[in-house]
Amino acid sequence: MKLRFALLSKEADRRSFSCGVPELDAYMHHQAGQDAARGFASVVVATEEGSPAMIIGYYTLSAASIPLTLLPEDVRGKMPRYRNIPAVLLGRLAVAQTMHGRHTGSLLLFDALRRACANELAWAVFLVDAQNDRAVAFYEKFCFARFCQNPNSLWLTRKQAERLVQ
Repeated sequence: MKLRFALLSKEADRRSFSCGVPELDAYMHHQAGQDAARGFASVVVATEEGSPAMIIGYYTLSAASIPLTLLPEDVRGKMPRYRNIPAVLLGRLAVAQTMHGRHTGSLLLFDALRRACANELAWAVFLVDAQNDRAVAFYEKFCFARFCQNPNSLWLTRKQAERLVQ
């Protein structure tokens, strides 16, 4: 199966998407279109090539910032002394239940990282908020580090992201 990644369009069948997590399903069914239209998030969907209506998975990206003091000292030492550091937030990532166990989540994550790295917007840190320990373990496989203050929030520097998607 060849996947196509594109911004959410009106032809996508948002109502039939089901990943098994009520909060993520409800977001796609009721909120994703509004967030995209109002500029609160870029909603990217994965569909099977030739079948643009059936959503196989999705993620959201938005601009963010974090206090420099949240990063470890060794990372802070390599950054300008700004109070806040520009970031990209991967707010949501979901895979349809029919696609679980097929590495679709990894493909969605790599597309998100590629998109962020190719964007002209300046950012230094890629942020993720994981819903549970299983999701944390998923991101840690890709070298994301946990914030000490909130172990379900993880981060990756832009340089690390660029190395992953090269």
